[in-house]
Amino acid sequence: MSFNLHRHRRTKIIATIGPSSSTAEMLGQLFEAGADIFRLNFSHGTHEDHAARILLIRALEKKFGRPIGILADVQGPKLRVGQFRGGRVQLQAGQQFQLDLNPAPGDTRRVNLPHPEIIKAADIGATLLLDDGKLRLRVLRKRDDHLLTEIVHGGPLSDRKGVNIPDVILPIPALTAKDRRDLDFVLAQGIEYIGLSFVQRPEDVAEAKAIAAGRAMIMTKLEKPQALEDLDAILNLSDAVMVARGDLGVELPPEEVPVAQRHIVRAAQLRGLPVVVATQMLESMISAPAPTRAEASDVATAVYDGADCVMLSAETAAGQYPREAVNMMDRIIGRVERDPDWRANLDRRRPEPEPSSADAIAAASVQVARTIGARVIVALTQSGSTALRVARERPDCPILGLTTGIDVARRLALVWGVHAAVTSEVHSMSEAVARAVKIARAEGLAAKGEEIVVVAGVPFGQPGTTNALRVAVV
Repeated sequence: MSFNLHRHRRTKIIATIGPSSSTAEMLGQLFEAGADIFRLNFSHGTHEDHAARILLIRALEKKFGRPIGILADVQGPKLRVGQFRGGRVQLQAGQQFQLDLNPAPGDTRRVNLPHPEIIKAADIGATLLLDDGKLRLRVLRKRDDHLLTEIVHGGPLSDRKGVNIPDVILPIPALTAKDRRDLDFVLAQGIEYIGLSFVQRPEDVAEAKAIAAGRAMIMTKLEKPQALEDLDAILNLSDAVMVARGDLGVELPPEEVPVAQRHIVRAAQLRGLPVVVATQMLESMISAPAPTRAEASDVATAVYDGADCVMLSAETAAGQYPREAVNMMDRIIGRVERDPDWRANLDRRRPEPEPSSADAIAAASVQVARTIGARVIVALTQSGSTALRVARERPDCPILGLTTGIDVARRLALVWGVHAAVTSEVHSMSEAVARAVKIARAEGLAAKGEEIVVVAGVPFGQPGTTNALRVAVV
């Protein structure tokens, strides 16, 4: 597989597909504008819709000769109130309001809450947030079939609006029956990443990983404050992580979200896990051809922090300017990565190598490349782990990830600084170096007479054996 398109930036872009971006023509425009991964949101659309989009992405991959990753984002449990007579009520601060198991339409005094697990888990004094946090309720009384609350912050409330309980770990699995059907579908389609919603505890990730059984990587979405309390254990089970700031910002105070974002990004980097920053990054571009200055700064902050990837949601799924949104994100990333402070910040944040030969080789490759001014580090990788280890070091030069599997190449499309390519097997270090030199030159990553650094695992064909480093001249 040869590439006709080479990104001149390290940070990657995810674009969500939706009504605004489901044609072959628009997907091609988004890819050319800078999208590296496409996200399918299983909160919307049928399996037939998603299957058609997957075919378009795979066709796009063949057209451009470049691996393209796909993220299937499963919905997770959606906690919602029932319906109202007339579809809508106005709730006033200070009044009492009951949430109960009665399915009858609600009014200004009560509404159905079809989740007995919430009633069971909530304690007196607990906070309930309705409609993305716009309304705040405090529990006054608890019975087996209802919660009596006081309206702390009132406002309009309409049918089927969401419920959040930031103070409580709910006895609800992260995967619903719908999610399991969706997982069966996406795993049969050969998807690279599964976005796991509503993660509260490590067991949620372990369950999804057991179902995936290595057929797809699990990207844990951190959107519940409860998950932050057990972050280390959750990250240790995850293959990648997403800072899902929309839902996280409902249950956390707004001033806490930027701090949580930086903490999660740093914790993921220390483990060498790809980390995505998502939600409302260029929100105004849903309906405007340019972002606000604050949004541009928000994207830049994620890039300065060293995130592997930034994501567009409604901007490309349902917005009026999907191509312009991707192009703007590409421009912001490119500008930040030309700033000397960006490089200096990454160097300051570089983690210490773990005490293993693989990490020692990865760290050495970056140091050697910097010392000799190498144009590229070539990581020959069976499973992707060698390229991930080198990416963890955030080198000055690009990383060429050479692998024998298209599935691994697609997964590496998410990873900071990695330009992935598929090649046939090699059987010796001399053959590996010759292959690395040839492909680095063909991909435009190094020219005749320039030096490259090659890292690999010997014996070849065994995942996780990074133990060899060579310097070669093109």
